Amino acid sequence: MFDTLVRNANLPDGRQGVDIAIRAGHIAAVEPGITAEAGQVIDATGRLVSPAFCDPHFHMDATLSLGLPRMNVSGTLLEGIALWGELRPLLTREALVERALRYCDLAVSQGLLHIRSHVDTSDPRLVTAEALLEVRDRVRDYIDLQLVAFPQDGYYRTPDGAAALERALDMGVEIVGGIPHFERTMEEGRASVEALCRIAADRGLRVDMHCDETDDPLSRHVETLTAQTIRFGLEGRVTGSHLSSMHSMDNYYVSKLIPLMVEAQIHAIPNPLINIMLQGRHDTYPKRRGMTRVPELMAAGINVSLGQDCCMDPWYSMGAADMIEVAHMAVHVAQMGSVADKTRLFEAVTLNPARAMGLADYGLAPGCRADMVVLQAADVTEAIRLKPTRLFVLRGGRVISRTPAVTAALSLKDRPTSIDPGLDFRPAC
Repeated sequence: MFDTLVRNANLPDGRQGVDIAIRAGHIAAVEPGITAEAGQVIDATGRLVSPAFCDPHFHMDATLSLGLPRMNVSGTLLEGIALWGELRPLLTREALVERALRYCDLAVSQGLLHIRSHVDTSDPRLVTAEALLEVRDRVRDYIDLQLVAFPQDGYYRTPDGAAALERALDMGVEIVGGIPHFERTMEEGRASVEALCRIAADRGLRVDMHCDETDDPLSRHVETLTAQTIRFGLEGRVTGSHLSSMHSMDNYYVSKLIPLMVEAQIHAIPNPLINIMLQGRHDTYPKRRGMTRVPELMAAGINVSLGQDCCMDPWYSMGAADMIEVAHMAVHVAQMGSVADKTRLFEAVTLNPARAMGLADYGLAPGCRADMVVLQAADVTEAIRLKPTRLFVLRGGRVISRTPAVTAALSLKDRPTSIDPGLDFRPAC
């Protein structure tokens, strides 16, 4: 007797017609034709079942603050930072919690159950840290929320920035962040990377650093990040987020840099939606797009994940907590259109970020926690193409969100009376 049985599922690895049995919140079996009874049966009807989606790079303290106190007229990263600086003194714990919880509701409906959020520590009040620690506790039954102490205005550039970051860690924020390219000088940026990696090593924490989110090809703090990762024995525990300057670097230097990243076991997190929106703003034509070298990093064996980054905030006026939308954009920006490419990009919003975030018991194998999504699509490539409805979202085997399948009723002579875009409109091969 199982608690839940998901029948006739297609899996991201290509297996079809598989049953997934769940007991006590974990997957007990994954195989065709399971005959045992279950308290609840979900018929996937030949649709894709995925592990729950992961967003390894987000700013939940800023989410849904679009228009406060005004709009970003230039659309640039720097105006967004300036806007956030205007809003920061007006932030209250109550408003931050309310916006974050609304976003988490949306995330659940999209099957996004694992989120890493950066928390601005530039305001010594640390109201952002207080609010998101409360949110982390309130959503723990349905979302795994990791928090990064992030000195938005710079570790050295912010008055008392170093002390505020340490206090946020003392409060329970569990990951060390940074923004070396926003320090006053390249040298201060280098020094901030060293100092922050030392803190992580001393405290036994992970590092997730905004690194070289710029069009400047001479912004090379990721090189320092690799060196300090090895120096402090942090291999496999350090993430470089954005890495936008790699888009503009010359190929010779990148040929040296990527092996250094491999040696240090750096995780890489580009953010396709935001990178292509904010970068290249000083260009006329040709115009750079600013997303890092995803295919090259993947080919080298670097663990590449994709992040949402922003949702309706001073930097980005769009966003839907939809990690398939993020992968969909990456297909276009990185020119990764093959079946194999789309499979890799689907892994970049599921398996890869789970690894970067250090999630235990993640996946669709026996013993894994039963956090999964039934999608209105037949396979991975169709999911990325369609950005489909999440029919069922399960947390620990319990359905926490369900959405009716989207179908269209047609009134056409000699044509079908309805169409399901997830099953009826598929390629011939």
